[in-house]
Amino acid sequence: MLKIAYDPIYAHPLPVGHRFPMLKYELIPEQLLHEGIISYENLFSPEPLNEEVILWTHDKDYWEQLRDLTLPAKEIRRIGFPLSARLVEREIRIAKGTIDGCHYAFQYGIAFNVAGGTHHAGTNWGEGFCLLNDQAIAANYLLNNKLASSILIIDLDVHQGNGTAQIFENDSRVFTFSMHGANNFPYRKERSDLDIALPDGIGDDEYLDILSRTLPQLIEQQKPDFIFYLAGVDVLKTDKLGKLALSIDACRERDRLVLEQCKSHQIPVQVSMGGGYSTDIKDIVEAHCNTYRLARDLYF
Repeated sequence: MLKIAYDPIYAHPLPVGHRFPMLKYELIPEQLLHEGIISYENLFSPEPLNEEVILWTHDKDYWEQLRDLTLPAKEIRRIGFPLSARLVEREIRIAKGTIDGCHYAFQYGIAFNVAGGTHHAGTNWGEGFCLLNDQAIAANYLLNNKLASSILIIDLDVHQGNGTAQIFENDSRVFTFSMHGANNFPYRKERSDLDIALPDGIGDDEYLDILSRTLPQLIEQQKPDFIFYLAGVDVLKTDKLGKLALSIDACRERDRLVLEQCKSHQIPVQVSMGGGYSTDIKDIVEAHCNTYRLARDLYF
């Protein structure tokens, strides 16, 4: 069964003026339900994550400032959202949804979080709309509970997964792979285990060629027993922030390359949706929904 973490708080944690980036989080499950790709049985609502698990990844001082809403104004500006108790609750529920998704991925091969992909959050900072790093938290959860010993994080959001790279820079059990725009945020990059920095305007054929030559070899070399996939759709040509030039068809083929590798190697995969900032919300929702459609066709 295709299991998908979703909670209404994903879509409505912010004042009205900041809500446009959040609309996709309610529109994606609505579209999938409308098409009959999923039913309500496929959706699950995560509980808040306990502090012990958060502190396996994030520094205690940073977490307590988030929790107590005492983060300095400069650090709040770096995050880009007004800090509130509801926003913090959203982040801890997202992280728990990704952890729960890992358990479902062990059972069914794949699982999704409608939100997540909060890869700019480092051990002691938030940045770029990210407060807590959901896939890093989940990776440490798997390691600390001895549910996995070799993890691959595939980050294909247009922005480098700088927080993820920093969190695992000294941990050989987690291999971080980020394929992103060279001239895009964050302008100060961290060092992933493998970074592929793409030029502005790269199109379908070149992008897919790079990925198809890189990913199978990487999986063969690393032999992970669990994969996290960050499936941002800000690689689209229509994206306001992306600077790349992929079509929706190429974005779908990108997802196919990743999911087929996971499926053929029988490696469980948890998928968080990451960024998407096209002017027309329909382009964002369609590109994200393609990932779920592919999962249904490949796995179920």
